Amino acid sequence: MKGVIRAAGIAGRALWSEVAGFRFDFPARPVPEAALPGALRYHLDAPDLFHGAMLLDGDGVPYHESRTFRSYNPAYVALYGLRALDAFARGTDPNGRRRFEQQVAWLRSHAVPGAAGGAVWPYDFEWREHDCVLRPPWISSMAQGLAISALVRAHRVMQVADDLALARAAAVPFAHDIADGGVRDQLSRGATYEEYASLPVTRVLDGFLFSLLGLHDLATETADAGVRALFDAGLTGLAAELPRWDAGNWSWYGRRLYLAPPAYHAINRALLTAVAQVAADPALLAVAERWNPVRLSAAERASVYLRFVAGKQWSRVRDRVIVWPAVRAREAREGRSPG
Repeated sequence: MKGVIRAAGIAGRALWSEVAGFRFDFPARPVPEAALPGALRYHLDAPDLFHGAMLLDGDGVPYHESRTFRSYNPAYVALYGLRALDAFARGTDPNGRRRFEQQVAWLRSHAVPGAAGGAVWPYDFEWREHDCVLRPPWISSMAQGLAISALVRAHRVMQVADDLALARAAAVPFAHDIADGGVRDQLSRGATYEEYASLPVTRVLDGFLFSLLGLHDLATETADAGVRALFDAGLTGLAAELPRWDAGNWSWYGRRLYLAPPAYHAINRALLTAVAQVAADPALLAVAERWNPVRLSAAERASVYLRFVAGKQWSRVRDRVIVWPAVRAREAREGRSPG
């Protein structure tokens, strides 16, 4: 009963946050100096991102709590470390380096060989993203990219050669398709790197952008032509696919299921700006600027809010009534155990 009450409470807070806590000023901004060689700062300054979903264990490493489970999320670990080092570099947290090194130690000890080679940080819980069902162990371009960014900065701070070697190994899945154990969805022009590396692809923008920044960090640190080619392929894929995420004055979540929640939109915009800056791409920068909420009139803000709330709730109903029963039926036909 306690578990049911706890789950209901978390679900209720999530719904309240969506409907009553919608805000157009979620704090998220790009950090241009993070692209400089040797920089310790990270490309994104978003102190509230995922904050409510993180709890710290006895070793100071964050774990994720949702309404149905608790688990370590490799992306959260890497991002928490990058934030800590960023605070240290800005002089606002003298303990930031120590907290960063705690997360790097976790990344070192939890990396495992990937199905396509290299090193990965697999997720140990099941996840549903619309009609895509990910069963453990599954991998994520977002986790891989954030881990690469953390390990590159660990090498800059501690000068441990193994950290750079591990970062290189973490880039290997970007060279392989999802069906072969990688995170790549090869397009006719370029590629996308999927936050949820499963089929059908889910096309979540922020995870893709985090991964591109990780590849850029590694290419900058190593001058590795292969890593640079992976970044360039992703950049080409981003340009080709960006219209799918573009709602005009806002961004879509995933495969245009609903308008992105305000926090996700702010992150999408900040990360797209960061990628545009490191790539010196004015077309990407123009889209990011068009997504700036300060440009919205009162009527446009009301429209974004109502479209988001309606789309999000309809997506929930559609998943439970149509999509997930169809997924379970398909899995039963294929002889797999439905989740």
